[in-house]
Amino acid sequence: MSFIVAIDGPAGSGKGSITKIIAEKMNLSSIDTGAMYRCVTLYVLRKGIDPKDSKSIIDVLDEIDIVLDEENKKVFLNKEDVTNEIRSIEVTNNVSLVSAIKEVRIKLVELQRKVAKDKDIIMEGRDITTVVFPNADVKIYLDASVEERAKRRFKQNQENGIESSFEELLESIKTRDYNDMHKEFGALVRAEDAIYIDSSDLTINQVVDKIIKIIKEKKKEIKINEDVYKEKPDGWFKTLQLNLVRKFMMIFFYIPVYRIKSVHKERVPKEGAYIICANHVNMLDALAVVCSNKRKVRFVCKHSMFKNKKFAWALKSADTIPIDRDKNDIEAMKRILKGLKQGDLLGIFPEGTRKGMEKNMKAKNGAAFFALKSGVKVIPLGIQGSFKPFTKVRLVYGEPLDFSEYHGKEKDKDALDEVTDIIMSNIVKLTNEGK
Repeated sequence: MSFIVAIDGPAGSGKGSITKIIAEKMNLSSIDTGAMYRCVTLYVLRKGIDPKDSKSIIDVLDEIDIVLDEENKKVFLNKEDVTNEIRSIEVTNNVSLVSAIKEVRIKLVELQRKVAKDKDIIMEGRDITTVVFPNADVKIYLDASVEERAKRRFKQNQENGIESSFEELLESIKTRDYNDMHKEFGALVRAEDAIYIDSSDLTINQVVDKIIKIIKEKKKEIKINEDVYKEKPDGWFKTLQLNLVRKFMMIFFYIPVYRIKSVHKERVPKEGAYIICANHVNMLDALAVVCSNKRKVRFVCKHSMFKNKKFAWALKSADTIPIDRDKNDIEAMKRILKGLKQGDLLGIFPEGTRKGMEKNMKAKNGAAFFALKSGVKVIPLGIQGSFKPFTKVRLVYGEPLDFSEYHGKEKDKDALDEVTDIIMSNIVKLTNEGK
């Protein structure tokens, strides 16, 4: 699996230099997309084609072969080293016109994605965060004032032996900015989720340090998420660990502190797949259901809970299924349906949040979806009590609800709403039973 850092920004903002330094320090492959567009522009100019003649440019695209030699920092156009020539003032003045052509961008975007496949890369350009890699792990928009960017480009040209005046470069960058921002396809735009960095008053090392810190934080976040979704393999040790946790928690915590009692627990069949749906009182209720049941109950829990080290171990021990409710979490859905197919006892809080009923929040349709998708019956559960120390907590189970008449209607919102309402009305009834 690849890790992608995408950096966008206007000409002269320092993207190229900074990308190369970070690539070396973070062991990332660096792909200079700007050099690719410059190669096309250079070829067009050599052929005597007007950079505004998009049709003629499109006609010669198949004649162009570009190779970026990362190791030796060289750029080859049709096997010729053009590393310095593509930085000429003539190429610089025309590259925005050529790169604005949709067919040119499509060809190079395809090449960029191909080069980046299965690699940890850092790539800079104008539309890397918005078009080339809209799902990049890290997105940066690197900016600087027009005057500062002109100074940098002037100094760069001097070092490379390229003749140019500061005034020329200033006007060239202004023109380039306008062209880049007004392209019909692949325009320079700051992605909504890109981190903005103004490098005008920063040294290269300061910018590098900022971006490296962002990359490290993102990698740490990805590692945490991978650990969240990593399942322990089934086996005797996993079963032993769960049983020890359940017994310990019941004997030393739930019974003496909350005097917990299960009512109608015979309504939970000894085998077969079922979905237990309960009201959500607080953070202790799911584990209470897990520990008080003879059967293993796998609750579905929002993945952010696993990031808390105090709870992660207990959640892992209980074989809890993490789910990211902010996106279409396909991995979690597959795991849930697989578990039901294997005969698991699944636990879901339809409220979606603690004390959702008290807050008059609309119940979520997740439990209904899985019930209709799998054809599994739902066992409603009313949790009575507040989980305040030395008070009573009762877990009141209802008769399994059969929704076979709705089976296969998991994409029908009206059916989902109706089933959710039935589940919730039973939960409410059970929370008041015996009071």
